[in-house]
Amino acid sequence: MTIQSILVATDLSVQENGAVLRARQLADAHRASMKLMYMPPQGHKPAADATLRLGALAMQLEEDLALRVRTVPVKAHKPEDLVAEARGTHLVVLPHRRERSTAAFFRGQPVVRILRDASCPVLVTRHGGELPYRHILVAVDFSPASEGLVRLAADLDARAALELFHAIDTLGEAKLRSAEATEQAVRAYRERCLRDARQRMLTLTDSYVARRNRLLAALGRGDPGRQTVIQQEHSEADLVVVGKRRSSAWEDFFCGSVAHRVLSWGSSDVLVVPHGFVPATAPAAAQRMRGTHPQPALRMQPAGRRNA
Repeated sequence: MTIQSILVATDLSVQENGAVLRARQLADAHRASMKLMYMPPQGHKPAADATLRLGALAMQLEEDLALRVRTVPVKAHKPEDLVAEARGTHLVVLPHRRERSTAAFFRGQPVVRILRDASCPVLVTRHGGELPYRHILVAVDFSPASEGLVRLAADLDARAALELFHAIDTLGEAKLRSAEATEQAVRAYRERCLRDARQRMLTLTDSYVARRNRLLAALGRGDPGRQTVIQQEHSEADLVVVGKRRSSAWEDFFCGSVAHRVLSWGSSDVLVVPHGFVPATAPAAAQRMRGTHPQPALRMQPAGRRNA
């Protein structure tokens, strides 16, 4: 993925400075331009000095990075404004923010509304971002979009350890039990699902052509969102990469998604990639930075915990 432009939203508070630091780190690593957008909590008016502070921050970042840093005119921006501003941007960086309001309850948290309509990857940060990511966990479902997720995660930071994780769905097993299938039949079905998941994981990693120092894979069983969070805690990944299909507000309210569960329950940063997003190919210079060492053999390891 060639990140050429980054849009970062902040209310200029100390609590949300982590998103700016992460955007700064990624902009420096990818030599990408930055755009700063002042976004106070919904229902709050812009601070009187917001324009001056945002401009001062942009000047400081330009001086530090020797990169172009622009600002969006200050006003009480809504999530829809950020989605519109993000068109044509390669990456959006947001602080993890939860609001308590009627609109947030029925329409979803601002970050959920942004994820619902965004056409580019959205990175939601929980921690300060001065240092590069050390361990990136990619939640894959073996759909055609999975290969793009892996490629994007690898190109985000070529030095980080990369771990692919898949949670085996147990719905079919539950249906067999409800139909009073024998324990032997249930066990055979479970083993067949495990063999299929292992083979598909190997196929996915075989199609992954980037050179890396570390490439891990793990399998779990159960709800994908919950199992991804468990694996993230077990492996101590500081970033989870997950895909998201387009959905309506009602679908998000009643069903949620794997991305929403990881955002709600996890403790790491989360990069949400909309299905259909096609990352650009990294330039030759970036490929050379990754080195030319041969890719090591895949190490399949068990998940942190599994449901019975």
